[in-house]
Amino acid sequence: MAGHSKFKNIQHRKGAQDKKRSAQFSKLSREITVAAKMGMPDPDMNPRLRLAVNAAKAQSVPKDNIQRAIDKAIGGDAESYDEMRYEGYGPGGVSIIVEALTDNRNRTASDVRNAFTKFGGSLAEPGAVSWQFARRGLIVVSGSVEEDTVMTAALEAGADDIERDGDTWRVLTDSSVVYEVKEALEAANIEVLSAESTMVSANTIEVTDLDDARQILRIMDMLDESDDVQDVYANFDIDESLMQEIE
Repeated sequence: MAGHSKFKNIQHRKGAQDKKRSAQFSKLSREITVAAKMGMPDPDMNPRLRLAVNAAKAQSVPKDNIQRAIDKAIGGDAESYDEMRYEGYGPGGVSIIVEALTDNRNRTASDVRNAFTKFGGSLAEPGAVSWQFARRGLIVVSGSVEEDTVMTAALEAGADDIERDGDTWRVLTDSSVVYEVKEALEAANIEVLSAESTMVSANTIEVTDLDDARQILRIMDMLDESDDVQDVYANFDIDESLMQEIE
């Protein structure tokens, strides 16, 4: 069943985030403030800010929250955050990338290190695993739609490719246009299950050991619980039967 559970693996992490909605809103707002502070406070003139705003809207962050995050940057009273990236390995050789925005490097480094070491992983040198990943836009749509319908709507909207993933379609785009393509698919009455700018790995590690699977998901969940961690990317594919045992 290689490939079948990729979306479900991602959704396990998303489900953990959804339980902490206020924390997720805070992380999205922090990215908006940092993006607005680093460039123009106008999403139309600042690609990073536009992506951050669209990501927040996709998670139903209220408009007032989004505007307050931008105003915070304009007012000059926003905290200063450092962008940090950590790379490491989980059980079974799974590659993991952690992206953080922090006002305390030591605290963040300690949190990330603890998540890896507590559950059988290890940190690696910069560049050790990131070469496998590329920034892409990823849209997951219902697999009940005919391939030609998805393909036509997606490519006309600016997508690069589509591929089957179990009972869904994965639409790949440039990260800068992922939400525009999402809107075009929805306008074509295609059910969109998720859309995000993410890191897609060229290599996938199939996890077949139950203990490894549990440890990997614990690492992901512990990293997500850190206030400093913005995103976590990994290249694991846990077998469907193992996911059922874990859940």
